[in-house]
Amino acid sequence: MIADIAMSDSQNARALAPRRHAEILRRLAADGTVGITELADFFDVSRQTIRRDLKLLAERGQLDLVHGGATLFEPIEAAFTERREENAGAKAAIGRAAAGLVRDGMVVFLDSGTTTLAVAQALSERKNLTICTTSLSIALLMCRQPQVRVHMLGGEIDPDEEAAVGIDALEAIRHFRVDVAFLGGGGLSPDGEVTDFTRSGAEQRSRMAGTAAKAYFVLDSSKFGRLTPLRIPRFEQAAGVIVDRRPPEAICEALERRGPVVIVAT
Repeated sequence: MIADIAMSDSQNARALAPRRHAEILRRLAADGTVGITELADFFDVSRQTIRRDLKLLAERGQLDLVHGGATLFEPIEAAFTERREENAGAKAAIGRAAAGLVRDGMVVFLDSGTTTLAVAQALSERKNLTICTTSLSIALLMCRQPQVRVHMLGGEIDPDEEAAVGIDALEAIRHFRVDVAFLGGGGLSPDGEVTDFTRSGAEQRSRMAGTAAKAYFVLDSSKFGRLTPLRIPRFEQAAGVIVDRRPPEAICEALERRGPVVIVAT
């Protein structure tokens, strides 16, 4: 009987863990720091349970551990070549799901990034596409595909992103009529906001979300709960967010209240 109760308590703790994680990340976003003792009191669990929670979130890159608690993680985005192989299977699944939304003859905007590159790789069977992109890798890949026209949006080249950035790229966007856009992002916050690392990236993605007939953010599960510095303005105008697995329920509910639906790649 005692063993059954202990097992039940353990199962309950596991079931409640995603809710604790979402609340911890929400508090970090609001206050910048959290303490083990205050969290243990708030959730009515042991300090050891909170230490395990914080350790798991730190391993996911969602916070930094400090003595007695945790602080807001200040991420710096890795270079494109370093990110390309990270979570490759998940990005490929997202790419296939995104490609399923594209029809022959469409004008498609593909943002820079490794997940949008996976979308480009999944478009090989589409015909008569017009591709607009700021990404050197995507432009090179797609210009080799038959029956595809490629427009490389100009601007200064960011060597880490291997893509055009800045005012020239922003200006080029407004000249195109885009049927569907696939956009990257730095993170999906605990409050259901799509965020970015740089002001120029956030503004470029914002403009395309508002310009395209339909826009989708493509975010693999490593972005869930990640806190990057800048909110993407008007991200709510996007039709959806395509992911490789469903985010924690609190994040899903917060995102869908804002407008975009969650689309899980299968």
